[in-house]
Amino acid sequence: MSEVKRRTAGRPPGPGKSASGHSQSLVRGLNLLERLAATPGGLALSELAEMVDLAPSTTHRLLQALQGQGFITQDAELGVWKIDVKTFRIGNSFLEARDFVATSRPFLRRLTAETGETANLGIRDGATAVFLAQSESSQMMRMITRLGSRAPLHASGVGKALMAWLPDDEFERVLAERGLTRVTRNTLHTPEALRANLAEVRRQGFACDREEHAIGLHCVAACLHDEHGTPLAAISVSGPVARIPEARLPELGALVRETAAEITARIGGRVPSPAEAEATARA
Repeated sequence: MSEVKRRTAGRPPGPGKSASGHSQSLVRGLNLLERLAATPGGLALSELAEMVDLAPSTTHRLLQALQGQGFITQDAELGVWKIDVKTFRIGNSFLEARDFVATSRPFLRRLTAETGETANLGIRDGATAVFLAQSESSQMMRMITRLGSRAPLHASGVGKALMAWLPDDEFERVLAERGLTRVTRNTLHTPEALRANLAEVRRQGFACDREEHAIGLHCVAACLHDEHGTPLAAISVSGPVARIPEARLPELGALVRETAAEITARIGGRVPSPAEAEATARA
């Protein structure tokens, strides 16, 4: 046996044809799984083969392998392939493990870098918003919120961003629990005014606090959503009126809305359409 043959005998296959073939099959199988996950009603073999640009025989072999591992199943009556419970369990483990606060922190820092203002993250607790994370502005005059502090839903940017998605019966419960106390002279303190404002929040995708929580302070906020489109939390950018005048609110609102959509995608959620939002609010 030659020196070269002695050195290579018994070695596991390197990054050659065999390993490459296994990798290619894995990628193809995952592509099939992704297509099926995006189509809850299932797909026929011919549809799947065309979508992933594979021969039907190759597609069928990969489907059988995924079925053997419990990731997909075939509807015997309709003949279509669907994801199975194992795929659901894997996806659900991600949803249970996600930490939207940790995920949001680099985005909050980015918002501060882009705007020069303080960025916050808060959640709803009953009729109040609770602040959980913050990226502080370096400006001498800046908005600072103590973590764990609360603000009324109806009188804060984060609060209104969260309140806009409440079903009507939950909206009424919040009003009954807390009322619409005037925090400043600009606070929306009638149900009619608040409802009209929240409808605008749903249409434009962000909320504005125009000195409604503190005189001299403006804020824009937008929601993070889970996989059902339900609000998990809201992020905001806040600063003095001198640096965030009325004319700047739409620009900052769009930036916060887009950032919230990025975080939502990162945590496996989805942003509901305006029509869905209106339907939820009327439910």
